[in-house]
Amino acid sequence: MNYAKIIGCGSYLPKKILTNKDLETSLETTDEWITSRTGIKERHIAGLDETTSDLAYQASLKAIEHAMLDAKDIDLIILATTTPDKIFPSTACSVQAKLGIICPAFDIQAVCTGFIYALSIAEKFIKTNAAKKILVIGADRMSSITDYGDRTNAILWGDGAGAVIVGPSNKPGILSTHIHADGKYEELLHVPRKAENKKISDTIEMQGNQVFKFAVNTLDKIVDETLTDNNLTKSDIDWVVPHQANIRILEATAKKLEMSMSKVIVTIDKHGNTSAASIPLALDEGVKSGKIKENQTILMEAFGGGFTWGSALIKY
Repeated sequence: MNYAKIIGCGSYLPKKILTNKDLETSLETTDEWITSRTGIKERHIAGLDETTSDLAYQASLKAIEHAMLDAKDIDLIILATTTPDKIFPSTACSVQAKLGIICPAFDIQAVCTGFIYALSIAEKFIKTNAAKKILVIGADRMSSITDYGDRTNAILWGDGAGAVIVGPSNKPGILSTHIHADGKYEELLHVPRKAENKKISDTIEMQGNQVFKFAVNTLDKIVDETLTDNNLTKSDIDWVVPHQANIRILEATAKKLEMSMSKVIVTIDKHGNTSAASIPLALDEGVKSGKIKENQTILMEAFGGGFTWGSALIKY
């Protein structure tokens, strides 16, 4: 049987670090307030000369190296981002140019669920033999759409990129993916500016309490859906690699799975919310630290603007 399997991963974070102490100097907030409500201590911020494709390119190089491949082995690039370099061409095409290769390349936009959506697409390409080595990237420069005068938003977001290589395998890899969306909640988490109205905000607006409640309930359901579809129980999951939005959401997911937080890969304290980049960043952290080992069962789950939500169950 032809399985799609993650065969390499990599990540990249900009050098500049914005700490909670730094934010205390410009906002009416404290390190304790931010940490207790979000779990975030610091976040990485891209330089003015760093684009989303720059972040994605660096993560891609590490993923290609980890998979012991050459860039020319890649025959498809799928890049999830909310903060593209330009309206067009796609940021995936910009990464492709930096890698010096020629293959199909496209972006997808599902905000924080973007990497799960991209992984779901990659799995279908592998299973239908339409591609052999797929570079799947989650990259976001959220600082570019953050209002640093808005205390409720400035504390949350960070920049970064994570990438994986997906290839065919005769051993189980991606066991299932589950993706959903419901557009009627659009205005609870969005960037409202429209092209014809430059006076409307072009930074993130979020109704935090409502988003939190919906996220926890939705992620509960996606966990049940994933386990049921794979005839698994909660105890079959070795690790959770979740989207890093809020430590309380991560704790709620662990409670749902009756799992210790020691089995949840947590990077939100160091990265903040990096949107589509957060799951591949956390996966790379788990793998490179030696926590995640071969043949373990990993649950990835995410919730984002749209609303979008989804999960992927994999054997690493």
